[in-house]
Amino acid sequence: MKLSKLSQLILVSSTGLLVASLLTACQIVTVDYVFMASKTSLTNSSSDGQIDVFASDSQSGALRPVATAVSSGGANPVALVVSSDYLNLYVANAGGSIVHFDIASSGSLSQKEVVTPAGTPTAIAVNTAGTYLFAVSSAPATLTVYPLSGGALGAAVASVPLSLPAYPSDTLVPTAVTALANNDAVYVAAYDQTVYNPGGTTTASGANPGWVFGYTVGSGGALTAAPLSPYLAGVKPSGISGEPTSRFVYVTDFASSQLIGYSVGSNGTLNFMVNGPFKSGNEPDAIVVDPRAKYIYVTNALDNSVTAYAINLQSGTPTASVNVTGSQTNSTDTLPVALTVEPALGRYVYTANYLGNSISGFRLDPNTGALTPTQATPYPTPSEPTAIAAIPHGSHATESVQP
Repeated sequence: MKLSKLSQLILVSSTGLLVASLLTACQIVTVDYVFMASKTSLTNSSSDGQIDVFASDSQSGALRPVATAVSSGGANPVALVVSSDYLNLYVANAGGSIVHFDIASSGSLSQKEVVTPAGTPTAIAVNTAGTYLFAVSSAPATLTVYPLSGGALGAAVASVPLSLPAYPSDTLVPTAVTALANNDAVYVAAYDQTVYNPGGTTTASGANPGWVFGYTVGSGGALTAAPLSPYLAGVKPSGISGEPTSRFVYVTDFASSQLIGYSVGSNGTLNFMVNGPFKSGNEPDAIVVDPRAKYIYVTNALDNSVTAYAINLQSGTPTASVNVTGSQTNSTDTLPVALTVEPALGRYVYTANYLGNSISGFRLDPNTGALTPTQATPYPTPSEPTAIAAIPHGSHATESVQP
């Protein structure tokens, strides 16, 4: 028997209140707001997705729903990103839009500008300076730069097609984008659907399937291809992340179940870490680096888990020796597809679980990087959550790289 949307909403809300009532902390103190996008809306009758807001408890890491859920501003939200001042949230809707929201001190969201890319948005990133939003789209594969002024989205100022010089007619599918913390460069992960297309047809053009495209960012958002770009990236790169020192870039290879590391050279050039690639769980999807640049966390879609790595601060080499006294993977709910490390304490990791209709929470040990489940995890969400992001509550200090 199917529940009506109203019944589902009541069930989710009631469960959230029950979770909150089970918290054992003497006093609930919100340290972060966590935003989660889901494909299915329970609060409106349109085809738009939904963004829900949760408060993270400083003592337990447990989440409870707060504020009012809002429409994502389009169908099928696939990515969320916040500005470095934590005042703005941006959502990419695969239905064909990128939407800006103002974030109030209560965590509530107010929709502002909407831009419409030429293709289907797949991923977005914002530079640390808060001056540009980078969006990648498929059909056709494109990287587009949008200017930001006080958080407001402007009309595109630069756009470059993503194509392989030796195989310009191949169909590329961009999967992820990241901007270096120093604002100098942006990188896009993509795979060649012409030669890698499980369940579909291929033409076997001879190209390598997986790639990373690198660009330096100049005045006015101008993009210049980095030397030797694009770079080999396994079979199906699925997630990409820079880290706070802007010295390294990491890519997950979904098809080969591995993590690929690069060092960043002059003019944005990427160089393989000589001792890589590194083993991950099965079908790694999303990746995040903690705000202290000490640990990497990767969601494994097939395993329903998170793999934790410690970063060698000199070489950037990731090691999966975290949690050495137990399992090196940490169980989530079903099909984790996105994750975030909250920025206030840098001690909680949250994953969006697409088939689990939930968020899984972990406590991060800042001394070892090891993860342990947070209280009452997982936390129920609307159907098919796809993206997650977090901001510190109020004027709370944030974690950062220490010199």
